[in-house]
Amino acid sequence: MRHNRVINHLGRTSSHRKALLANLAVSLIKHKRIHTTLAKARALRTFVEPIITRTKEDSTHNRRVAFSYLKDKEAVSILFREVGPKVANRPGGYTRILKLGNRVGDNAEMCLIELVDFNENMLKAAPEKKAKSTRRGRSKKAAASAQAPQTTNESASKSTAAESNENASENKQE
Repeated sequence: MRHNRVINHLGRTSSHRKALLANLAVSLIKHKRIHTTLAKARALRTFVEPIITRTKEDSTHNRRVAFSYLKDKEAVSILFREVGPKVANRPGGYTRILKLGNRVGDNAEMCLIELVDFNENMLKAAPEKKAKSTRRGRSKKAAASAQAPQTTNESASKSTAAESNENASENKQE
């Protein structure tokens, strides 16, 4: 039984799985998005997000820890030079998985995994939201009629003059 076994072994030995995830992570860092299967993308997410979290603080120790996972100098330098400053104020969730459907050959679920802050199309498409004004209770008509009645003589004479003008215009139209 596999009680409390969280990791997806992906049908590979541990060394093969570590190499696979390191290569996927390097490709994700260099290209900012990759096409892969859904199972690999979910495993990659748990592999790469702690490494990206380490890029928030650029220190020699964090660079060495990232290199121990990735085994690629160029990817580590890109990670700390480009990705780190962009995700500095994000509290996690650095990757996005978009499902693409099933692969033709073996019907495997395919997806696109990408770094969230590097998708220009989604960043442009998300307009700034205006603050919603909520209206509770009365509608505009009810609110207008519920206002205090006009008590001055001037306002009363103005309202009667406006009513007489409306009646006159109705009579002309007939």
